[in-house]
Amino acid sequence: MLYREWVKNIYSALKIQFRVIIALLLRETRTTFGNASIGYLWAIFTPALGIALLVLIFSFAARQPPFGQSLALFFATGFLTYEFYNKLSNSIMTVIDSNKALLLYPVVTPISAIIARFLLITLTYFIIMFLFYGILIFFGLAEFPSFPTKFCYAFLAIALFGLGVGLVNLTLIKLWESWRFVWQIINRPIFFISGIFFIPSLLPEYALDYLKWNPVLHLIEWIRTAYYPNYDSRILDVGFLLSLSLIFIVLGLFAERLNRHRKS
Repeated sequence: MLYREWVKNIYSALKIQFRVIIALLLRETRTTFGNASIGYLWAIFTPALGIALLVLIFSFAARQPPFGQSLALFFATGFLTYEFYNKLSNSIMTVIDSNKALLLYPVVTPISAIIARFLLITLTYFIIMFLFYGILIFFGLAEFPSFPTKFCYAFLAIALFGLGVGLVNLTLIKLWESWRFVWQIINRPIFFISGIFFIPSLLPEYALDYLKWNPVLHLIEWIRTAYYPNYDSRILDVGFLLSLSLIFIVLGLFAERLNRHRKS
């Protein structure tokens, strides 16, 4: 009897949290993109315009793609991966500040707000990648991913790493408000050293010794090894990437729980 009551209470609590997360997800969608559908469409078109601009610049420079036959595909595999990680980590980092009023309600927890923000950004970039790669395939600028299952795993790895970085930064901001500005300075060079514009495996060994500590580079390499049939990466380390993501997520969640108990 006690066991049934315990299960019933857990089910009821999970049901309430599920409803809270859905409500927060809908609110996040309206807050981030506005009530008009053009806001969501703009979020989809922005990365596409960025890649189109890169392709245009390099086309005028008469440059061949570093790998494969399509400049657009090569840049997409790097740029969209970086944008997904960057958008997700920065959004998670500010989720508590943007939901302070709602967190006054006991039923709304920081974890609920984090999950809602995580789902929104992840679903948005799933649609962005699906549409962008689909358009490239439609116009003959790309083939279907050579290893679709591996590509899905890589996509999930981007989501997990972005979540982990966002949670750690969320904790650091609670300890030191100025960290958000320090992080922007630290994060900016990652755009240029993550292999968006080049193939890391072609660099000399001494350069790879430093670059291999950049997790975003591993994410981009994972995506490219999944998309291209013959992309051979000398630097990809899935174990390092997933371990780091798991450590960040656990530390971030533990710190959030600890901070909540201190406040109470």
